[in-house]
Parts: sequence; C-alpha cells; structure tokens
Amino acid sequence: MKKPTALSRRDFLQTAAGLVLTAGFSGACSTPRTVQPSKPWMVACRDAHLKATGQPDCWAALKYLGVAGVEVDVTPEMLCPALFHPEKKYSLATPAGIEALAAELAAQRVTITAFCMHNRFDERLEEEVAWMRRLVPVAQALNVQVIRIDVAPRKTPVDQFLPVAIKACKAVCEVVADRPVRLGIENHSRFTNDPAVLDQLFAAAGSPQLGLTLDALNFYWYGWPLEELYGMYERFAPRVFHTHCKSVRYPPERRNIRRPMGWEYGQYAAPIYTGDIDYKRVVAILRKAHYQGDLCLENECLKHFPAAEQPGVLRKEIELLKSLA
Repeated sequence: MKKPTALSRRDFLQTAAGLVLTAGFSGACSTPRTVQPSKPWMVACRDAHLKATGQPDCWAALKYLGVAGVEVDVTPEMLCPALFHPEKKYSLATPAGIEALAAELAAQRVTITAFCMHNRFDERLEEEVAWMRRLVPVAQALNVQVIRIDVAPRKTPVDQFLPVAIKACKAVCEVVADRPVRLGIENHSRFTNDPAVLDQLFAAAGSPQLGLTLDALNFYWYGWPLEELYGMYERFAPRVFHTHCKSVRYPPERRNIRRPMGWEYGQYAAPIYTGDIDYKRVVAILRKAHYQGDLCLENECLKHFPAAEQPGVLRKEIELLKSLA
C-alpha cells in the first residue's frame, strides 16, 4: 500500500478546519476519483471485531489480522468508540482530533476504507443530515471515500417507509453532491433486502453517488434461495461501493428454498470459509463490474467458538479474502 503523503501540522489544521467548518458545503469540489480497475482490492475488517483478537490496541489488532484497512463506526457525537487504545480516545469532532487520527493512520500505515453510520432517518431526519454534513468533510480530510448508511424504519411501518426513505436519500445525496465521497446503503433488515426497494431508492435519488454496501449474506438471511443470490449480486454490482463479507451454513435442504426472514440465523451463522456463500463467485461478479472498493470482513458467528479460538477464526477469514482480492 502506498504510504500517505505527510502533512505538516499547520497545513493539516488549516485543511481540516476549512473542511469541517465550511457552512452548507458551498463552493466547487473535485468529483470522485476514478481508480484504475487493475488496482488490487484492499481487505479490511470492521473495527467492532478488533477487540476479539485480544491485542492491546486496535492497531496491534489490525497487524495481527494482517489487514491495512478498517471500517470505522462513527457516532453522532463524532466519536470512534471501537478504535480502542489503553491511553487514547479517537474523536473526529475537532480539527485537532482529526489530525491526531490522521497521524496515527499514517504511522500505522492503515487506511479507513469506510465510515459506518447507524442512521435513524425516520426519527430525526434533520439531525441525521446535520451529522452527515459534519462527517463528509472529515471523510475528505482523511481520504475516506465511502460512508455506509442505514436506510431502515425505526418507528415507521415498513409498508409506509418508502416515501420517508426516498426523502432521506435525496437529502443526504445533496450533502455529498460533487464531492469525492459516496454513500453505500447496506442491504440490511426487512426493508433494503428487497431488490425492488433498492431499485426504487436508487432511481428516486437520481445520484451516482448513492450505491450499495453489499452484504452478500444479508439477502440470504432475508430468505432468498441460495442460487438466486448471485443474480442479485450481478444486478447491483455496478452500484456496489463497499462490502460486508460474512456467511451462514444452513442444512442442505434449506438452502435453495424460500425461508422465513432470519430463519435460525443465530444457530447456523458460520465463518466465510465454511459458509454457503461462494465468495470466489461473488468476487468474480464484482470484478466483472469493475468494482473498486474493499472486501471488508464482518463476523457474526464468533460466539460459536471459545474465546481462545476467535482470533484464529478472524485471521483465517482474512486469509481467504486476501486470496480472492
């Protein structure tokens, strides 16, 4: 991985402060950068899994796993709670905090491949848009090109949520318009695991910067038969900006039938190297569509393993993703 160009403290503070404090995001900005299709994909891990390695801090955990990419959870207060360290807390709320994290990333040779927001659009749309307005310039300052978003009903009945979701998607797309940051809706929960819903959201928002954080497992969790999944991946591959890679191992007789949403997922969740999803096939589909993002590990099966074995499970999953990337 190419080592980031170092900025002086003065230059960085001036740049970050200008980005963070620019009201309304007015003015011109460069369009999203085009990455050559031949560029190797980065393998990343969600920061939520790093403590399971047993390492003393998040940077040691990433080194243990053998990855240089990480997806970072960000709170509305602009904190990064899953980046852990015995002596430091990481915050994006101030230019000084942004500079400190930038310096750490450069020193550790780590890239944030995506920020992760856990949105509540139907409960607090104005606050969510304001949060996005704070986060986008930070993403620019740290060269984070994707923000994972939730478009899921919190208090609205699912059958009434589509207009709310469209309004929210349009609002956040306005924030990133003409900026080198893209938004990846995760196909997540009951609402966005419906391909017809995703089609309507993308069409209504009308923005090339709104795409998908493809969770290859979540369509399966929703109940779609295994062999139907790959057609869904092909359908949305041109819209994929970011990924979550996890799996499940259902009994053979349950794989290619329509199951109830979430059927026995807790029991059958499995590492990607033993699960039903063929990630070699997934990667081939994404490569054909000229995907330019990461392969980001998400694991929801660690509870099936003793604590002493969990770090090894994560490493083995990372090794598989690296062999495919």
